[in-house]
Amino acid sequence: MASGQLTRAEALACSGCRHACHVMLYSDTKTQLFGKIPIKHIILMQMRFDGLLGFPGGLVNPSEETLEAGLGRELLEELGMALPISVEDHVDSCHAPASSPSSSRLITHFYVKKMEEEQIREVERAAASTATDHGQEVLGMVRVPLYITKGGGGLSSFLSHSFIGNARSQLVDALLHFNLVHPKELHKALTHSLKTHAHTAEDLQAALALSEAKRKRF
Repeated sequence: MASGQLTRAEALACSGCRHACHVMLYSDTKTQLFGKIPIKHIILMQMRFDGLLGFPGGLVNPSEETLEAGLGRELLEELGMALPISVEDHVDSCHAPASSPSSSRLITHFYVKKMEEEQIREVERAAASTATDHGQEVLGMVRVPLYITKGGGGLSSFLSHSFIGNARSQLVDALLHFNLVHPKELHKALTHSLKTHAHTAEDLQAALALSEAKRKRF
């Protein structure tokens, strides 16, 4: 078992731990970008209130509800509709990355649920129209582009964005585990994403210098 990974029983037996459940919703699709680039699968993520990308879900309390019931409650708030999540949808449980004090003793539980394409579209419509968290804790749903364009866009660019906690690794693991992207294509995307990160750092340095120059004028 990988470092930090826990069985479901081990996770629930952790005394004093907090628990967070998130789910990746996806479907197959025959649609094509520009009528020639196969999209293959629709995967939903969300732009969070803190500007980070993540999966739908949130904190749950196993002493008061099952993990799946707690996740369902969070999904109703964030997506605006009830979605049945079962134990069979559970993929893994692990300790959250120790990137901030808030992640201390936090265990994340990750689920993956396959749906029909129309069901995915229904989720997108409800999330933007009836979800209580829309525009507040959740700024909007986004689809993960699984293709790579000639210029290196698509999945490469998407992976270079900022993700909450271990959401990026959860996405990458799920893409491989469920054969949604060929390993060679994923490796290519990640390699290009690292280059994008370097260019982004240069752009941020330039923007910082510009803002500093403006600040000194006032």
